Amino acid sequence: MSTLSDLVYSQGLSDDADVEWLHRLAGDGQLLADLAFADIVIWVPTADDSFVAIAHARPSGAATLFYRDIVGDRVRPQWRTQVRDAHRTREIVDSASPDWFEETPTRVRAVPIVRAQDGGSVSIGVLTRHTNLGEARTPSRQQITFNDCADELFGMISSGDFPDLSAPTAPRRGAPRASDGLIRLDVDGIVTFASPNALSAFNRLGFDDELEGEPLVEVTTRIIPEKRQFDESLPLVVTGRAPWRSDVEARGVTVSLRTIPLRDRGTRIGAIVLCRDVTEIRHQEQELITKDATIREIHHRVKNNLQTVASLLRIQARRSHTDEARDALTHAMRRVSAIAVVHDTLSEGLTQVVDFDDVFDRVLKLVAEVAASPSTRARTRKSGRFGTLPSEYATPLALALTELVTNAVEHGLAGREGEVEIIAERTEERLAVRVRDSGSGLPEGQVGRGLGTQIVRTLIQGELSGAIDWHTLVGSGTEVTIDIPLRYIGRAAR
Repeated sequence: MSTLSDLVYSQGLSDDADVEWLHRLAGDGQLLADLAFADIVIWVPTADDSFVAIAHARPSGAATLFYRDIVGDRVRPQWRTQVRDAHRTREIVDSASPDWFEETPTRVRAVPIVRAQDGGSVSIGVLTRHTNLGEARTPSRQQITFNDCADELFGMISSGDFPDLSAPTAPRRGAPRASDGLIRLDVDGIVTFASPNALSAFNRLGFDDELEGEPLVEVTTRIIPEKRQFDESLPLVVTGRAPWRSDVEARGVTVSLRTIPLRDRGTRIGAIVLCRDVTEIRHQEQELITKDATIREIHHRVKNNLQTVASLLRIQARRSHTDEARDALTHAMRRVSAIAVVHDTLSEGLTQVVDFDDVFDRVLKLVAEVAASPSTRARTRKSGRFGTLPSEYATPLALALTELVTNAVEHGLAGREGEVEIIAERTEERLAVRVRDSGSGLPEGQVGRGLGTQIVRTLIQGELSGAIDWHTLVGSGTEVTIDIPLRYIGRAAR
């Protein structure tokens, strides 16, 4: 399914500022649907003087009219004139009589979506409210208040006052909804209505009286314990002056507040305060933070232990009296050091995918320094990009390439000056890597006999389901080709 941006841009009539405005409005579509007890649909104009639906929200406390998704559909003929009039006149247009939709009586309201801009405003779309009249019943005080709040928000949408661009858009777990609790404030910050869920939330915080008729800022001040630090934005939130979010903590309970100032043609007339008990969510977040810190500390200690092991192997290699033992310890030290580098890189992000180019650049520098001897001068060069790979595949690939580069320096360039080149070619289906040196070439019958070669075969074929081949270049030098099918690695690597 196409995204909101794709649907809007495909009409060719909107710019980036329009898309951002529509995204913010669609983000509050569920709030509008819950307040209006109706389906909310957002339309944008098309090049052929019609409209297409780009967003749809169903009410939580009422029956929906659209059981099938209508996003991407063109406006129905019975709504086209009403939607077009609202878009052209920038006025709210109500249907003159009940409209029948799939044998259900409905009432449609078309609200122009006006975006404020420097020096004026522009109509960028239309929001329609589809109310199901088949479930009409005597409205409660809460429903009447919710509808009044919805009407005021619709008026703000038509005047360019909503959504508010100064409101934060960063995602935050536990964002309150209308059904979680709603408080209506007048222009002085006095509570004129509090839903039962909102009153329950404040009761759990320690307020045991009625909220209505009380200044919300004074109620909040009495709740918060002395010397308890609180968010600096809280006073502006509880007075209804800023479209921000804040948390109130007391008695081990955390309530999240979100304020939507209400305006009439730019003049503030009150506010809506949404509240939700997020105690359990905040506890889970704190546990995640603690676990994250613990995991990072464990990673740090593992890295240090690997580096310690590599250092001990290096010291033992220097003290060895036989060349065979010294070479074996040096190889082991190099492999442990490569694992330490990869582990360090993976632990920094703690993500499922890793930029392998960054990992291998560090490993390559390490290998070139360790493998070179006084009589061997090796230059390393990398071309192409590996891209991102899942973390469980970064280690075997790094170890395999470490062995190949080391072999190229120690054997191919032994006692001479030369170059080792690593070439990476990546497509949607495969990752091809070539390790090429300018050395003496591949000795006859040597492939596959050494421990390093066996390790490489096991890593490439066993861990990565790939293929590897050695062959001598024309003239001099050796080239190792690795072919890894990405379908075995998974879509996380893309």
